Amino acid sequence: MNEPTRPKDIFTIETRRDYYPWIAVAVIVAAAVVTLNFQGRVWWCQAGDYMPWAWNIWSSHNSQHVIDPYSFTHVLHGVLEFWLIGLLFRRVPLAWRFVIAIFIESSWEVAENSSYIINRYREETLSLDYFGDSIINSIADIVACGLGFVIAYKIRFWWSLALFFATELILVLTIRDSLILNIIMLLYPLESIKAWQIGG
Repeated sequence: MNEPTRPKDIFTIETRRDYYPWIAVAVIVAAAVVTLNFQGRVWWCQAGDYMPWAWNIWSSHNSQHVIDPYSFTHVLHGVLEFWLIGLLFRRVPLAWRFVIAIFIESSWEVAENSSYIINRYREETLSLDYFGDSIINSIADIVACGLGFVIAYKIRFWWSLALFFATELILVLTIRDSLILNIIMLLYPLESIKAWQIGG
């Protein structure tokens, strides 16, 4: 695969214009937070536990804390978005590609917490007790996506590919779910996969 020409580093601040992408990121995330609040999302764990992490995907704490196993799928979002956005928008400066990635991820967080997607998760995936993300979890997922974007920029294509499949394998072995399985079960749910996941 031909790698995009290596652009100026995303963190380079040389002129006032270099602040604009970061302002855009702040506005996008703030808009997502306001929208999630209007959707009725709780700020942090509806069970009242304010630990920063929760590892049991079968509990009511799933997607309610800062970090959980699905955080790693959002890192993979960022990895994929770095390469796909780079292919589609080669001439766009890296910092603005990062803005596009954050916009996509923020939009997904809003869509993911709509009634339709929540019910889709509960009906077709192993997330039988899923009632939506907390706002802090959504913010952390957006940050995880941004981290994945930066990691992909730093380690380049082949290491990104290795990271992607290694993360997928670890998730499948530990929680019987992954980004690829999640996509399959949302778009074209298979009873055989669901039975295997629940059987774990």
